[in-house]
Amino acid sequence: MFVDSHCHLDFPDFAADTPAVLAAMAAAKVTHALCIAVNLPAWPAVRALAAAHPNLHATVGVHPDYEDTPEPSVDDLVALAATPRIVAIGETGLDYYRLTGDLGWQRERFRTHIRAGRAAGKPLVIHTRAAAEDTLAIMRAESAAEAGGVMHCFTETWEVAAAALELGFYVSLSGIVTFKNAHAVKEVARRVPLERLLIETDSPYLAPAPHRGRRNEPAYVPLVAAEIARLRGETVETIARATSANYFRLFGIPSETDAHDR
Repeated sequence: MFVDSHCHLDFPDFAADTPAVLAAMAAAKVTHALCIAVNLPAWPAVRALAAAHPNLHATVGVHPDYEDTPEPSVDDLVALAATPRIVAIGETGLDYYRLTGDLGWQRERFRTHIRAGRAAGKPLVIHTRAAAEDTLAIMRAESAAEAGGVMHCFTETWEVAAAALELGFYVSLSGIVTFKNAHAVKEVARRVPLERLLIETDSPYLAPAPHRGRRNEPAYVPLVAAEIARLRGETVETIARATSANYFRLFGIPSETDAHDR
């Protein structure tokens, strides 16, 4: 019924109890999840999760926060993206919040990922924080619309969301939408077209209320859907159905959990 479009199940937070996390996910009627890569050294573990579980898929990419890490080329990313069950390029983008100084390397890495997405015919999973203007400028300059993708864990204004929507991107909302003072995110939740909306946990981070401050996990994504439904005056079932369909469509994933050859 629900899908978690962005989680990090390979992180150490889950090492001791991955089976329990997956069981809780199933009990919460979360049928699928996308495991997101953050750097190349850790990518085999992300790929292994997707290979081991028919309802998990994965991405390949290097997060903008990782400065001292192997830098992929376009060809590297395209080759790795051809691996079975790898459905997107990312997590990529810009983050001017955590890192300062000359971040030209971050912008160049983002360009590389967009070019790889276009070459591989795979959508992009984009992270942007305190860098919306440059993120959108590079997306336009590099024709990111040709690859498509999603603005994950969206925390920017409606104006930024509208610009991403104009480029054909989806907008994904996390547990932040349940936070009391997340006024901008709540506005986006009300206004984004239903056919362009995704939901996620970004677990182990950003657990939604009432679990805020604890480890997040895919089983909590229904709480994100419930808050969006409340804000929009729609049923939880409507949000679940639409966001799941959007997930399968964007990432080219069959809805059947036995489609293990993707």
